[in-house]
Amino acid sequence: MSNATTPATVSLADTLPARCRLELRDLKWHVLSPADLCENLQTTITGGLSPTQINLATALYGWNTHKPPPSRLAHKIFMYCFGGFGSLLLVGGVLCLIAWRPLGNPPAAANAALGIILIFVFFIQAFFNAWQDFTSSRVMASITSMLPDDCLITRDGIQVTVAATELVPGDIVHIKLGDKIPADLRLVDASTDLKFDRSILTGESKPFPATVDFTDNNYLETHNIALQGTHCVCGKGTGVVVDTGEKTVFGKIAKLSSQPRKGLTNLQREILRFVLVIVSLVVFVDALVIILWATWLHKDYPDWINVPLLVVDCVSVAVAFIPEGLPIALTTCLTITAGSMKRNKILCKSLATVETLGSVTLICSDKTGTLTKNKMFVTNFSIADQRHEIPYHSETPSPAVEKLAAVAGLCNNGHFDAATAHLPLEQKKINGDATDQAVLRYSESIGPVEELYRRWRKVYELGFNSKNKFMLTIIESEEEEKQEYTLMMKGAPEILLSRCNYVLRPDGTTTGLSAQWKRKLQQFQVEWATEGKRVLLLAQKTLPKAQIVSTPNTVAYSDEVLAAATDLVVVGLVAIVDPPRSETPGVIDTLRGAGIRVFMVTGDFKHTAAAIARACNILRTPTGLVDDFTALEISSNSSMDPANEKHPGSFGGAIVLEGPEIMTLNQSQWDQLAKYEEVVFARTTPEQKLRIVREFQARDEVVGMTGDGVNDAPSLKQADVGIALGSGSDVAIEAADMVLLDSFDGIVGAVRSGRVVFDNLRKTIAYLLPAGSFSELWPVMINVLFGLPQNLSSFLMIIICCFTDCAGAMIMAYESPESDILTRGPRKIRSQHLVDRKLLFHAYGFVGILECTCSMAMSFWHMQRRGLPFSAIWLRYGNLGPQYSTEFVTQVVNEGSSVYFVTLVVMQFFNLMGTRTRRLSLFQSPPIGKKETQNLYLFPAILFALAIAFIFNYIPALQNIIGTTQIQVEYWFLPVAFGIGLLSLDEGRKFCVRKYPNGFLARMAW
Repeated sequence: MSNATTPATVSLADTLPARCRLELRDLKWHVLSPADLCENLQTTITGGLSPTQINLATALYGWNTHKPPPSRLAHKIFMYCFGGFGSLLLVGGVLCLIAWRPLGNPPAAANAALGIILIFVFFIQAFFNAWQDFTSSRVMASITSMLPDDCLITRDGIQVTVAATELVPGDIVHIKLGDKIPADLRLVDASTDLKFDRSILTGESKPFPATVDFTDNNYLETHNIALQGTHCVCGKGTGVVVDTGEKTVFGKIAKLSSQPRKGLTNLQREILRFVLVIVSLVVFVDALVIILWATWLHKDYPDWINVPLLVVDCVSVAVAFIPEGLPIALTTCLTITAGSMKRNKILCKSLATVETLGSVTLICSDKTGTLTKNKMFVTNFSIADQRHEIPYHSETPSPAVEKLAAVAGLCNNGHFDAATAHLPLEQKKINGDATDQAVLRYSESIGPVEELYRRWRKVYELGFNSKNKFMLTIIESEEEEKQEYTLMMKGAPEILLSRCNYVLRPDGTTTGLSAQWKRKLQQFQVEWATEGKRVLLLAQKTLPKAQIVSTPNTVAYSDEVLAAATDLVVVGLVAIVDPPRSETPGVIDTLRGAGIRVFMVTGDFKHTAAAIARACNILRTPTGLVDDFTALEISSNSSMDPANEKHPGSFGGAIVLEGPEIMTLNQSQWDQLAKYEEVVFARTTPEQKLRIVREFQARDEVVGMTGDGVNDAPSLKQADVGIALGSGSDVAIEAADMVLLDSFDGIVGAVRSGRVVFDNLRKTIAYLLPAGSFSELWPVMINVLFGLPQNLSSFLMIIICCFTDCAGAMIMAYESPESDILTRGPRKIRSQHLVDRKLLFHAYGFVGILECTCSMAMSFWHMQRRGLPFSAIWLRYGNLGPQYSTEFVTQVVNEGSSVYFVTLVVMQFFNLMGTRTRRLSLFQSPPIGKKETQNLYLFPAILFALAIAFIFNYIPALQNIIGTTQIQVEYWFLPVAFGIGLLSLDEGRKFCVRKYPNGFLARMAW
């Protein structure tokens, strides 16, 4: 006997705090009969509440809303302050103050000033982090309010749609597949397949079955209570609102229903990686300086660097490496992105997710409601071998047509909204999914649906789902007592044909469903499907009541009904068109041009899926060249893959697969499939969609998934970026990272924004590193290694990093996308990082060396002109001889420091103009005069940097504290010549990159 045990089912009661369990112990809604329940709440199942009762209940119970969740303010403040480089800045500031006092002997005012400015920068960065969080959260909150949050209820005898926040106890709520439960409900009607996803409360994804009768004395475990925040994943039902707002189970445990996915996004990983690299460099160089001082300088040159100066040198190294402008630039980038998202009506649960979308290499898109309008209508129908078009022109429809219309109207989950009953048929609102709406509208065009409802009563219903791919209804006559039911089915022809043995002929008689009839029906299906139409088969049979012996609304009853659903009569076929969104073909072409493959993943018939994919430009390969399952070899060498044979060395070819085929693919076949350019997956189930996403992720694809239905939710969660439409189901919106509130073309703007965020952050780093890192490090290193005076003071380093360069870094966030932003491929996240060897080579090996060399040369040239030659200070370690007084040397070095500072500041203006583009010339992308590329913030940033340089060099009070001096006018203009030279060299580099895209410089380009 096996000792293995099955995993225990998660009990919701066990997940709640003891206080919540005590509060819920006395609830008895679930044990009351529907009649007693309605009496207690003064409502009726058929009529609901009256307007007077609604007003009284709203005054008594309030709105159906929750208090905001805890803000975790202390944790947020901590992360604002100490996230990123904050801790290094604070430690550096404290160390400088310690170097001032008590270590300073005598105390140096410059050290105190440096410490104060570092602590000031620490708070400035914390402020910017908080500001970014506040502004982006505010923008996202304003977009969130646009999300649909309506529910269908019965009030005053009429079905109406109201906002979930307006519900009160006693309201009658109608639930269908995909709905999010808006309040705690006591079920009074439930299909046998009604199930809820309670994972948001229990963490368990197994669907929770629902019934009308109570099954457990525990309020949390009984199956006749639908809890707020859970989702309907199967079936339909009706419930009476028993609790709202804070009184619901969801409200009591105060758990949010739409939390962002845990873990770091690609952008957050890149920022963290960069921070770790910088911190590692700081630790390494500081350790090197301390070791050199302890083992060499302190022994051989004890008067050269004392302990306070060593502390300041170590802090200077940290200041040199830390790009203090990066957090401000990141804040600006994300704030701008938030505004862009709002303008494009895109909701991101985390703004950093936008950058991940910019890295997406593959988008798996659902068809219905995503690529198409989800506004379906019937265009054709057939009775046996006779085909008809809509509108159907006949004053007296034949009995066969009337029978088809009856099945269409009664085997249907949709119903007309009473508020629009007086409008023409095309304008009447129908509650239900798009397919049911189309079929019901067709039925109404043949004859009044209300007449069908009057004559027939629905006994049982099994709703359509993505696994069964059919709907089943049992009805009985309201006009006369009969000992028989009528069983009706509607669904995919290839699924239902096997259950049929007869076919209805146009004259109203039936005949056996021969092979010839089947071929005819299949021919109609293929012909309509190749036109992009969804084809449904409608069937029925007479079912003796005595054949079903189980109790209604039980699993056994459902099993008996399904077993009896054979030997059916094919009543007819209907063809439904769901036209592509007008913007879809253009969006697909744009995404393809951006190097993003778009695959269709749908539950539709193979030919329908292929036709819609062709209309959407997903399939462009001629029909005769599109592969199928047989093209995938069971064991294949990659060089012989079918896609590679057509397009060696790149993606190529097209293939259409069906769901059952997907589950048979081995790893070799998935490898071959991953090399196709155009792929359509048809007749897929949720499990197959999930596998598709996982298999492509395993092959280093960054996968985006778009969808709007319940069956898309698992794959939306699994994808690197899940994208739902605002018109989609609550389940899909809940699972997605991003919601397109307006139209599908919003995805192009989101991709562009994601790439711009990454590009502009790279440009910001490429701009900051040459002056704010490389050129600031070497004055410290030559001071330690070669005994030269530090010809750029630590204080001026901070001024460059936090003021003059910060202005440029901030305006870099406002740079427009480069012209190739949507014509180049997505970055490879495993190899192309925010900071890589190419960027470091450009920042350090090209721009950094030029700026550092020019600044060094200008500084030491000035010292020589002032009577302190380079030979007098080289390897002297402070022993300059009696002819050079300490006061003279200090004055000249301070002047040299100011010259170094001004040279760097001025050259950075030209670096800023050059770094705006990676490949385009300044004349192709001017900052002024060309609307598409202009960035008018560039000039105020330059003026701001100049003003800062003047303030710290020319105000006497500041000169005395931080050791700066006035400098001669030529030291302002000579750096302009150096800057022009730097910009000219960069323009030459870009020219070579454009002219020789495969050359050495192009391969080295960042």
